[in-house]
Amino acid sequence: MSARDRHTVRIMHIDAAHHGQRLDNYLLGRLKGVPRSHIYRIVRTGQVRINKSRVRPSYRLQDGDQVRIPPLRLPRRLPLPPAGLGTDWAKHTLFEDECLWILDKPAGLAVHAGSGVTFGLIERLRCDRPDSRFLELVHRLDRDTSGCLLIAKKRSALTRLHEDLRQTSVRSHRVKKRYLALVRGHWPASLREIDAPLRKNAVRAGERRAVVDERGRSAKTRFRPLTYFRDATLVEIVLFTGRTHQARVHAASAGYPIAGDGKYGDWEFNARLAAIGLNRLFLHAASLSFRHPTSGARVTVEAPLPEALLTTLEGLEPA
Repeated sequence: MSARDRHTVRIMHIDAAHHGQRLDNYLLGRLKGVPRSHIYRIVRTGQVRINKSRVRPSYRLQDGDQVRIPPLRLPRRLPLPPAGLGTDWAKHTLFEDECLWILDKPAGLAVHAGSGVTFGLIERLRCDRPDSRFLELVHRLDRDTSGCLLIAKKRSALTRLHEDLRQTSVRSHRVKKRYLALVRGHWPASLREIDAPLRKNAVRAGERRAVVDERGRSAKTRFRPLTYFRDATLVEIVLFTGRTHQARVHAASAGYPIAGDGKYGDWEFNARLAAIGLNRLFLHAASLSFRHPTSGARVTVEAPLPEALLTTLEGLEPA
């Protein structure tokens, strides 16, 4: 953003490339360096207008809309992106073409800014590829989860993949997200699916979290035990919905919390695994399978289990 743009009112004209995009996401992509909190503030206070009318941050842009952006007062010194992954994205790339990019995200890296995080992975990508007209997350991973992360490089690809993600039944499961997790105890082979609604931002003991609650949104997870250890099980997890902390909450609600989970896990179990070197959540997005939004061909990508998690498995006593 130029210095001139910061001090003048701008009128942006929406074209077909941004048709259907949420207003907040559009502004976050256009107003590089402006804090997320400030963007939401100028929308909610009516300083941003669509066709001269006030709208919500969730408003879906239409081809031909006129967006009024007010003068923006930025901090004197914008925060720099963290060193993080550096700029060698090639070693983290699992798949890339003209409309998609799949990365093997490491644990400990937030996928986007917010909740005290100034720069997430998507902001870093936009900094490192300034010529890219469009880069948006198709789905999200928790900060402490590693593995396959899908990014759209075209609005049409994002829209098609979001449509596929909404197909949550077993027969029409168009986007299959497969995870590996280590849980406390011996997961029973008879417990194959957990279908329990989740409500996020419930407050327990002063901490915000997701909980199983009939007032929440539908959530369905499939679990399959792969390897039994003396007091733990390596399980395969398939998500049919994408709720906040879904796998972690469903596993814990069944009595088999995921190893290394500081929010929903078991303190003693985590301490035992920390003694053999586990210093992160043992949850990894191992594979992603979906229909390519342009060709319709099935795309399947796998991310190998990180060395730290392999080392943990090697340190466990067999069943």
